[in-house]
Amino acid sequence: MVTDTDPIAEPRVPLSKERVLRAAITVADKGGIESLTMRKVAEELGVEAMSLYYHVANKDVMLDGVVEAIVAEIEEAVGGFGVPSKVVDWKAEVRNRILTARVVMLRHPWAPGVFETRTMMGPSIVMYFEGLLGLMREGGFSYDLAHHGMHALGSMSLGFSQELFKPDSEEAGEEAEEMFEHMMEHLPYMAGMMMEITHDDPDSTLGWCDDQTEFEFSLDLILEGLERLRANS
Repeated sequence: MVTDTDPIAEPRVPLSKERVLRAAITVADKGGIESLTMRKVAEELGVEAMSLYYHVANKDVMLDGVVEAIVAEIEEAVGGFGVPSKVVDWKAEVRNRILTARVVMLRHPWAPGVFETRTMMGPSIVMYFEGLLGLMREGGFSYDLAHHGMHALGSMSLGFSQELFKPDSEEAGEEAEEMFEHMMEHLPYMAGMMMEITHDDPDSTLGWCDDQTEFEFSLDLILEGLERLRANS
């Protein structure tokens, strides 16, 4: 018999692919991508790990879905990937979308590493690039120049810089003095640069030499160059 004092159980939210992916992102946000396992995601949801397989067949499928979910965050942040009927300033529009994508990436600093491992573009990423291409085309780019522009932007289009080399910071820290003495003797220009530059805003950094200042410098350099080419074509 139910009385007025009996607690009312909250209805259980059904498990879905969207909930699994959001939980996966939460797990990675808490502990980095190395912490992301099916077991950890199940714990986050309060379910058995086996129940996840009805929604994501394996971890690789889950990572594909995570990428799609993060691009959906970008879409929400920019108010949709559609192209305005009249593009007044293509460069400002593209810059805004890319810097907005970076804001999302900074919320999930492990995400660029996942994006780099994907070999296929999901629907959300295709629509994201369709929107950027549309802004260029409506801004006066030929398809050929827009194609060059997309290549020049590379991973910056999604808000991060893909570095060729990512030194082990712990190892570098242990051997920093010896390494720097070697550089001073054999690599004077590299040593001189390292004495000059600083990256003192860790909250804006997604990778080695990928802080906000460096990112915006590179982005603006590319966009300015593309604008000159567009104006002269």
